[in-house]
Amino acid sequence: MKTIQIIFISLVAIIHIYIVYLEMVLWTTKKGIKTFGLKSKEFAEETKVLAANQGLYNGFLAAGLIWSLYTKNLDTALFFLICVFVAGLYGAFSTKKKTILYIQAIPALLGILSILFF
Repeated sequence: MKTIQIIFISLVAIIHIYIVYLEMVLWTTKKGIKTFGLKSKEFAEETKVLAANQGLYNGFLAAGLIWSLYTKNLDTALFFLICVFVAGLYGAFSTKKKTILYIQAIPALLGILSILFF
């Protein structure tokens, strides 16, 4: 693996570890409510199990990327980066929150490009 690939794969993994923390730990806090634009503390409480489930899936994405770094397997990294990219696109357009595009999809795309062209 080249340094640029390691940087982008690591960046996407770190972003997803933070997303896990937001969704599984901070969902019902002021930070979680503000970050995800939730309508109320009550709504956050009602949906915290769903958010934790989302967080778990984001954890699997991070784990796959970390595994690819450990094994130095670009095919594994490419698979998980594509998964993140697709999830980011879907999230950005289904929720109409373009920040998802910038925080999740674009870093994954940069990782994909680093694998395909470097």
